[in-house]
Amino acid sequence: MEKLRALFRKYRELIAYVIVGGLTTVVSMALYYGSTWAFLDGSDALQVQIANVISWIGAVAFAYVTNRVFVFQSHSTAVFREIVSFVSSRVLTLLLDMGCMWLMVTAIGVDHRMAKLVSMVLVTVGNYVISKLLVFKKEE
Repeated sequence: MEKLRALFRKYRELIAYVIVGGLTTVVSMALYYGSTWAFLDGSDALQVQIANVISWIGAVAFAYVTNRVFVFQSHSTAVFREIVSFVSSRVLTLLLDMGCMWLMVTAIGVDHRMAKLVSMVLVTVGNYVISKLLVFKKEE
């Protein structure tokens, strides 16, 4: 049992990041599907994009709070700087996602489902690294 506790303490941040990431995915999907079910038309291309934007904004807001509190346990008083850095990093990795999808699906011809899995892994790693090194860096 003590070995499990030691492993958890050693990898607490990564474990918390995976859990928070899963919950963020649930929030994103709930907002997207909830929007298209309640007030947006999922068969209209513009309204699908609106639902996607609502979903992204809600997921990023949820991810910021949960990453700040549970994953990186930030106590920084520069909250505005943290928020701007976090949102900017998520926009950057959104562009990475879009670029990966374009490259793999459009330019190379990889199946879109496989491309999305590869892209999600790159984005997740990118989000973690940027959050750890730039957004929630420990103040000295």
